[in-house]
Amino acid sequence: MNPKDTVPTISIVMPSYQSARFIRQALDSVLSQHYPRLELLVMDGGSRDGTVDILKSMGNRVRWVSEKDEGQANALNKGFRMASGEIVGWLNADDLYETNALMTVGDYFLAHPEAMWAFGPCSIINDKGDEIRKWVTQYKTFRLRRYSYPALLSENFISQMGVFMRRSAILEARGEDESRHYAMDYDLWLKLGRLYRPGYLDQTIGKFRMYDSTKSMTGFHRQFQEDFEVAKKYAAGTWLPIFLHKLNQIKITVLYRLMAGRRTVKR
Repeated sequence: MNPKDTVPTISIVMPSYQSARFIRQALDSVLSQHYPRLELLVMDGGSRDGTVDILKSMGNRVRWVSEKDEGQANALNKGFRMASGEIVGWLNADDLYETNALMTVGDYFLAHPEAMWAFGPCSIINDKGDEIRKWVTQYKTFRLRRYSYPALLSENFISQMGVFMRRSAILEARGEDESRHYAMDYDLWLKLGRLYRPGYLDQTIGKFRMYDSTKSMTGFHRQFQEDFEVAKKYAAGTWLPIFLHKLNQIKITVLYRLMAGRRTVKR
């Protein structure tokens, strides 16, 4: 049997809304992987900016739905339910995968049949695709390598495009919390972490695109507050991780304000 026939099927779920600016790059970063057992699902929220035309141009290489939804978490849950792959990843329509990332993922789960989810480091890029904030990447990678559940309660250091999960684990964790607008990823990591210890993918997996109009930049106050609320939900009365989370929330809020101030000065 060809070794490529033994790797697990991977489904990539891509939520999308008004994503014409970047979605072709995101799709190409998946399809160019040449992973032998791949399913790509785009859950579009009814875009009217040309996104649907791009999806149509992909032919049968992409399965997609474009219809009004109840937000990103709702779109993801629909995609998770539709996915047929054993392993599921989530890539936003403005983010990218590194070359050979999916083969790294497939090989890992093939070699570790007991693993239910795993994550790897991700870099940060700007709207032009240039790498930025390397010190943030180094810090997150440091924390990923030293993962523990209490550490995750104290700070969300996992980048969503670097996470891959068995579909059965997602369903067991009941998917995304659709009441969350910002912290749906953190909520899912904490639910999965309560059930299973994650594996570590020792290779840069994805690229997180950060620019002025992303939720991470325009709504960081609300994002960090939601993260804190989610951490309290899963801390089960343990005070130290929540105390540390509050300190980390203050630290990162100050950093984001400083970065926002720098952009204002440059303009």
